[in-house]
Amino acid sequence: MNKVIRAAKPAGSALAIVLLLTSCFGGGSPSASEPTESSSDNLYQEPGLSRYPSTIELSFVRQTSDDLEGMLRQLPGETLLDNRWSRLYENVLGVKIAYDWTAKGELYNQKLGVAIASGTIPDVIKVNAQQLRQLSNAGMIEDLTTVYDRFATAFTKQTLGEEGNGPFEAATLDGKLMALPDTSSSIERANFLWIRTDWLETLGLEPPRTIADVLAISKAFADEDPDRNGQDDTYGLAATSYLFDPVAGVHGFMAGYGAYPKLWLPDESGKLVFGGIQPEVKTALLQLQELYRDGQIDPEFGIKDGAKVRDDTAAGKYGLLYGEQWSSFWVQASVEKNAKAKWQAFPIVSETDELPMVPLSFSTDKFYAVKKGYEHPEAIVKLINLHLEKNWGETADYETYYSTPQPVWGLSPVAPYPAKKNLEAYRQLAQARSTGDESGLKAEARAILQNIETYRSGGSRKMDGWGWDRTYGADGAFAILDEYEKNGQLLYESFVGGPTPTMIEKKTILDNLLNDTYINIILGRPIEEFDRFVDEWRRLGGDLITAEVNEWYAERGGLTP
Repeated sequence: MNKVIRAAKPAGSALAIVLLLTSCFGGGSPSASEPTESSSDNLYQEPGLSRYPSTIELSFVRQTSDDLEGMLRQLPGETLLDNRWSRLYENVLGVKIAYDWTAKGELYNQKLGVAIASGTIPDVIKVNAQQLRQLSNAGMIEDLTTVYDRFATAFTKQTLGEEGNGPFEAATLDGKLMALPDTSSSIERANFLWIRTDWLETLGLEPPRTIADVLAISKAFADEDPDRNGQDDTYGLAATSYLFDPVAGVHGFMAGYGAYPKLWLPDESGKLVFGGIQPEVKTALLQLQELYRDGQIDPEFGIKDGAKVRDDTAAGKYGLLYGEQWSSFWVQASVEKNAKAKWQAFPIVSETDELPMVPLSFSTDKFYAVKKGYEHPEAIVKLINLHLEKNWGETADYETYYSTPQPVWGLSPVAPYPAKKNLEAYRQLAQARSTGDESGLKAEARAILQNIETYRSGGSRKMDGWGWDRTYGADGAFAILDEYEKNGQLLYESFVGGPTPTMIEKKTILDNLLNDTYINIILGRPIEEFDRFVDEWRRLGGDLITAEVNEWYAERGGLTP
């Protein structure tokens, strides 16, 4: 964006969105008995980790899944109510976990909506930003400002601060912290360019240095039979019907043109503007339209979701896509079906040799609120303290409480994590590769190393470690992310508050309008449609949202927290 200041703004001190759920360990099921505070007895005597004199009950509601039920079947003696985490919370803190009800999928969301509307909420309820405002406006939840300040441990404050103050800004209404943010990692949203390097080699092409190189590779993959099967059955750039999917989306491509359609960023005057209506988007859309017209993008992309595009990728139809660090696991089926297939992550590129900014959308959108009148509002803070402590703190027992290799962290009703944990694991692995000394590897990095070694040693389980190697290996995605950060390329979103009143009312309509307009232009509608979209976006609520966003921004001195 010519009008948008593109300086990266750090999110704070040093994953999926995606949190990688599993890390492979050998051995049988670990003990779920009461932990031993071997590192520091004093640690468990401070307010945030001390035990209640008499056991208290803390109730939640819970969304379950087939994956959770499948994991429990592999953990004899453990249930959703009685497991290593519920025992830990009761033994160490004197907090007994209870669930008012559980439900799967959309039924959970329906029941949650009814509970909020009727006021029948549990002691702690996990909500989105709109529901948080609804509960706060109704006076149904506690102010946690002093509770968090007093009971959060130093380690918790440091860990939840890795995303900066943004998550707490989003949970702050009328100057009061009305919930604890379930912090999510913005840095994990960074995009990479994933390419089938075996096709590059077949066609005698080099990795891209500019967008022009990406366009040349895309055309070659579509036109020059890169799989050498004698058929016209391959495309260039992969894309899905939702243009901003974390894998096979187009935001990494658009960033090469200085377009950031999902971010609020400051312009030259210092006010926030919405990236989706800026002129740089037109340039990117015109190029995508040309790719589509030339047969480099699947003519049916507008009706294919991520699952279908993943299947087509596995079938060898695509060799070029933008995606997040976990895209390695997404494209792995391609390698499983074709032993000759090779994929590697590369940095996103710009129109020139200048390093592009890498857009990072603000990711925290869930919050833990405490029911008004609950006697121990600090209990939720204590749970978060202990969860972080037992996985990453002084007394961490990662192989018991995080991965066995089942993702047992999911048995807990709260699951906070360090936003940069995966990047830090990569850095530990890089250091070990450089020095040959693995003594500095913490438990998570050791688990990842074991997965990589499974791949590199070959054998029947080789593919169990392929994705880990492509993400955490010496030339994997995190090696690039490390460079992104060192180069100052990370572009954090500047609006990190909760949804404004007009956002609550209009955002879904405006988001659908944006996606439909972009797709229609790619499919061939005149580029003037973009200008009409901008006018309509502003008229349907965009101008009001912009004013509200800037009011929030001005109240904070025009600085990203």
